[in-house]
Amino acid sequence: MKIVVLDDYQRVARDLGGFDSLPDAEVEVLHEHIAGPGDLADALRGAEVVVSMRERTPFRADTFARLPDLRLLVTTGMVNAAIDLAAAAAHGVTVSGTTATGSAKSSATAELTWALILACRRHVVTEDRALREGRWQTTLGADLAGTTLGVLGLGRLGTQVARIGQAFDMRVIAWSENLTPERAAGAGATWVPKDELFAASDVLSVHLKLGDRTTGLVGRAELAAMKASAILVNTSRGPIVDENALVTALNGGWIAGAGLDVYGIEPLPLSDPLRYTPNTVLLPHLGYVTEAGYRAMYTQAVEDIAAWRAGSPIRVMAAE
Repeated sequence: MKIVVLDDYQRVARDLGGFDSLPDAEVEVLHEHIAGPGDLADALRGAEVVVSMRERTPFRADTFARLPDLRLLVTTGMVNAAIDLAAAAAHGVTVSGTTATGSAKSSATAELTWALILACRRHVVTEDRALREGRWQTTLGADLAGTTLGVLGLGRLGTQVARIGQAFDMRVIAWSENLTPERAAGAGATWVPKDELFAASDVLSVHLKLGDRTTGLVGRAELAAMKASAILVNTSRGPIVDENALVTALNGGWIAGAGLDVYGIEPLPLSDPLRYTPNTVLLPHLGYVTEAGYRAMYTQAVEDIAAWRAGSPIRVMAAE
């Protein structure tokens, strides 16, 4: 049985997941992202099992059609918008996920969100570079205490971010389409209308799931409504924010800066204008990238493969 593990950028999959413990398996681990469907089909030729990392690689009907040997697709996570589950079923491919339970799932992205907030408000990256170049104290930071944290999407991650905001003595406000004042209050936040969320926030942090209703939700009008001193942080999904509008807002000084961990195209192309925007801290989708998180995901991926080989697949994902 041939198994291909995609996108192991850090070269840790074998050690953290124990793939080599699977009997009678030829395991190939790929360390560079493969973007084109033709190149992907070539790389996966003959593989019965593929392990994909999050939503980095789309698996649509045309992809499955190019992979006649594929029988099991394992994805890290239990939701993956890049996989067409109906097409997988039509091509006889079982799709299993991983729950990645434990502290890594519960805190890693919220922690990184605050790393970005602090880096932006205190100009950490700018001052680091200046110091290395021989300059000393080139910026003025901005306090968090007494300012307003706006949380766009108050689910599990948004609630964690909101509670940390309270620890910084920030006023926390929140909005999403289905959020109620009662649910917001339960998380220590105040529900406000969408317009007020953008207008009142000193820090606006995005924590929505990507879907038809949320794609492009943060657009030109929303960015224009924000304070010139405000920052935007997105550790959710890139397409929730209109990136063209964000580039315009940053270059035009509509907002003071942005901290981004997610993008419409990942890895972020070298030519992408976001790379050249002022007052930004850009990270390569690290929200879930911790040793504990990877160990849980890869270990469960190996469990998925073993269960499937035994004829009793687990954590199966199916189209609704």
